[in-house]
Order: sequence, then structure tokens, then C-alpha cells
Amino acid sequence: MPRERFGDEHTFLPRRAFLSFEEIEKVVRACVPLGLDKVRLTGGEPLLRPGLSDLVNRLSDVGVDVALTTNGSLLRRHAKDLSKAGLKRVTISLDAIDEDVHQQMSDSSVTVTQILDGIEAAREAGLSPIKVNCVIKRGVNEEQASKMVHHFRGTGVIVRFIEFMDVGRTNGWTLGEVISSQDLLNHLQKEFDLVPLESERSSDVAVRWGHSDASGEIGLISSVSEPFCGDCVRARISADGRLFTCLFASGGHDLRALIHDVERGDLTAAIAAIWRRRADRYSELRSEETSALPRIEMSYIGG
Repeated sequence: MPRERFGDEHTFLPRRAFLSFEEIEKVVRACVPLGLDKVRLTGGEPLLRPGLSDLVNRLSDVGVDVALTTNGSLLRRHAKDLSKAGLKRVTISLDAIDEDVHQQMSDSSVTVTQILDGIEAAREAGLSPIKVNCVIKRGVNEEQASKMVHHFRGTGVIVRFIEFMDVGRTNGWTLGEVISSQDLLNHLQKEFDLVPLESERSSDVAVRWGHSDASGEIGLISSVSEPFCGDCVRARISADGRLFTCLFASGGHDLRALIHDVERGDLTAAIAAIWRRRADRYSELRSEETSALPRIEMSYIGG
């Protein structure tokens, strides 16, 4: 969230606008008959939400696999409680090992040392697998890719490299700043002996590559150079109860009234109808014209 756009004067959502944990649970239960089996808590920074382990516990009782994406800064404080509540896995955002490059990428007061300590806390709490998401931006942190692979090789932590995306309208995205996954792979293969691995699920967005000596693996997410709109099975619900069928959506469907005014079966049917009507193909159609369209910020709907 760039400081120049989201500074001290920015008006954020009031807490009364947030879905309660009970409301979130109702939405999740309504989606289970549609095939939902995995819920990811993301943000923004989800660990800023008080009592998040209570939500994890509620969702675990529903019977879905609960995962978390975080910047890692608060994991040392919360990892054990989250694990006891039923959290299965965690993904940490980290775009560089070197502190100065990390600060340039994140524009954050959170340090690399804090994040690495959070990863260790997640490991101690038994959260597995631990994944690290690293966005690569040309001219800023591309030299960090091999450093990240070196750092996490042999630790069991999976580093996933993500192409720089034009999510929202505030990150100053240009196509020239994108390093394709193929070019990054070619670069890494000069230093590491990487072999292709099979996908664990057909809906997985990351292409897996493993070290030939079985000392670990990396993932490549190519949403710009090789879009996967046709295979996308992900929906997102914002903190204020809007359902988004695409990461690049310009608007969402308000579920809040439905949560309280209809029975669970009706809510399930309403969500199913929204999903059947989806025709999102932003990444496949990306052009100068589509890039100029309004889009929701990732900090609002999650990654």
C-alpha cells in the first residue's frame, strides 16, 4: 500500500464495516456444497485482526483446509495459537534477503530479520509446508532470486517467484518491469540443477521445480506471461462482505444482506449463480486498454 496513496489522511474501513467471524463462517459453510475445500486468510495483513485464531478454529470445524498469507511480522506472537486452532499452512511474503532491497520493495518498517524469525516460529509451531512468495520486479530485486534460493535450500521452505502484476492502480506497473518466469528459470538454471516436478493439484497456479539432489524446490507463478484464467477456481471475499471472482476485478457482489436475509441454501445458490456468470479473462486480454480500466487494490481483496 504505497504511502503516498494510503497515508495518515486516508480513510480506511471502520471496524463496524467488517464481517464478523460468524458471518465469515456462514459464507464458508454456504460454499462447501459448491466444492470449497480450502480457505486462505489474507489481506492486507490478517494478523492485525484481533482474535484471528478464533476464526481459524471456526473454519477448521467446518472441515476446510485453512491457510494464511502474512508478512510474517507477527508470527512469533501468534504461530502456536494459530496452529492449535487448526491452521495447516502458512505463506510469507518476502521479496528480498538483503534489507535495503526488501525495504525498497515493501516500503515497510518490517525487517527481514523479523520475517525470518516469523518463518522459524511457524516451523516451530508445526505449520507445513511453509511457502515464501517473492515478487520479482526488473531493475529492483531480480538479483535477489538466487540469494533467496540459496538461503532457503535445504530448509524445507518453498520459495515461489511471482511475476510482477498490475493489481490495482497504485503500484505503478509497466510491462517492462516484468521478468517472465521462463527468463527467471533460465537464469536460475545456470546456477542450480533444477528438474521439473509434477503438480500436486490440477488447480495449482505454481509450476514446481526441484533441486536434483532433493534439497528443496521452488515454484514459478506466471500470471502475466502464461495466464491461467480458464483454470482459475479462486474467489475472494473482502473484509466488508463483497465477493470478487477475479484478482483484477473492478467491483464485487455484496453478500452481506444475503448472509442474514436468506437461508444457507439460498446463499449457496446465490454464490453459485455469481460464479456461473463469471467471464473474467483480464490476464488473457491484458493490453494498454484493459490496463487502464479501474481495478480493486490487492490490499482490499487479498492476494
